[in-house]
Amino acid sequence: MMRTAFSARISFAPFRATRNLFVAGGILLLVACANTLPPRGTADLATVIARATGEVAILDTSTLQFTGIVDGLGDLSHASIVYSRDGRFAFVFGRDGGLTKVDILQHRIVNRTLQAGNSIGGAISQDGRLVAVANYEPGGVRVFDSETLNLVADIPATIGDSSDRSKVIGLVDAPDNRFVFSLWDSGEIWIADFSTGTTPKVSHYKDIGTQPYDALITSDGRYYIAGLFGEDGMALLDLWHPENGVRRILDHYGMGEERLPVYKMPHLEGWAIAGNRAFVPAIGRHEVLVIDTESWQQIGRIPVHGQPVFVMAHPDNRHVWVNFSVPDYNTVQIIDTESLAIVGELKPGTGVLHMEFSPRGDQVWLSVRDNNKIVGYNPYTLQPIAELPLPSPSGIFMSDRAGRIGL
Repeated sequence: MMRTAFSARISFAPFRATRNLFVAGGILLLVACANTLPPRGTADLATVIARATGEVAILDTSTLQFTGIVDGLGDLSHASIVYSRDGRFAFVFGRDGGLTKVDILQHRIVNRTLQAGNSIGGAISQDGRLVAVANYEPGGVRVFDSETLNLVADIPATIGDSSDRSKVIGLVDAPDNRFVFSLWDSGEIWIADFSTGTTPKVSHYKDIGTQPYDALITSDGRYYIAGLFGEDGMALLDLWHPENGVRRILDHYGMGEERLPVYKMPHLEGWAIAGNRAFVPAIGRHEVLVIDTESWQQIGRIPVHGQPVFVMAHPDNRHVWVNFSVPDYNTVQIIDTESLAIVGELKPGTGVLHMEFSPRGDQVWLSVRDNNKIVGYNPYTLQPIAELPLPSPSGIFMSDRAGRIGL
């Protein structure tokens, strides 16, 4: 549904002031019918998860304000979003198994289905016709028609010849209407190929390593890389030559060092590739690893403030921004991709969960969960440009993701 302020479910006192801030800040009141809304594009819009309240706020990066908020999205404690081809519709994947299609111009739910018991993200196909969801319970991938959210295919992540299922993680879209994902429990990578219709051809790659926890696909759609939680290293599949199987990279990068307790899993989606270097978080270490993307060998290690969660490149690839898990999650550090030196640091508040750059890199937005706000910065001067209240914000998703592989 369309809303102009926070849900009435927010009954605790601190957010009475937050509602007033929304009004005082001039949030656009969209009370007219959809057919009276002025025409506009979506390229300067973003969606922001309000995890505590099951809501998504619509951010206008031109006016630096929220234009509205959509509620009724279920459990968003670990939520992600992908976009339709035209950037108008956001598909929200909730932890409760909810898949919701949201119109970000009319600020309303178009369709919603509870498709599983516990899900962990999703992807949209290259042609925009199919939306796939990765599920923990029941383990597997379910694929839906993006217009209607009708079920198209159900791919159970069975383990061997048994009826047991694995949790699915690291689901991404790949060129030629393929989806690629990893199986946590059995250490596998699967490719579901929908290039010839709605009945997929599924390929299995086994023994990739212990407990793949997250994955990414490079921006050209060629390499799928799964991080391994159960052992040091990563598993790489060349999608140009899948017949060559999975290759281990960064094997034993810890070199016998004792791993620190892991308070929050690092995320590989959005990792930084600048030139022929990749910058990735090291599990259980206060380091960012530097990889040569031609040889896929480690060529450097950068000591950082804490255990990195997201390692993300500015669109011009000059700098890499890093946030951290508890107890160091009040800090963001900036790495120069030439010198590999830390050249900047921000402390926007407690609980910095996510970062997102505007498409051309003139803005960067940070979600600061424990201070119930998002903060926008000029990434060149590191000066704040806006601070907007939102209860327990987490993921920030720019609509330009509609035109990018793997996002």
